[in-house]
Amino acid sequence: MGAVVLNKKNFDQTISQGVTLVDFWAPWCGPCKTQLPIVDELAEELKGKVNIGKVNVDENPELAALYAVQSIPTLLIFENGEVVDKMIGLQSKDVLTEKLTQTIG
Repeated sequence: MGAVVLNKKNFDQTISQGVTLVDFWAPWCGPCKTQLPIVDELAEELKGKVNIGKVNVDENPELAALYAVQSIPTLLIFENGEVVDKMIGLQSKDVLTEKLTQTIG
């Protein structure tokens, strides 16, 4: 199944509890295309521990603006609705796993 597709209707509810990784991406972005399979893989591996979602910035410009996303991919880690980490650019699975593991505790 992979990462949940997020939009303004389900975004707040998804990030409100626990730890959530959100990938802001666009279909025309080369690095984003490389990032998405990594994010989807993590969604499967960390199911039940971390919420993982993706936001298409072309379809949801208001969410991108709200979180000051100016470059993509941008990955945000939320804890109970608050941003606790921000990464800009392509991130490896190891880096994301380490950051999420640290956030979960």
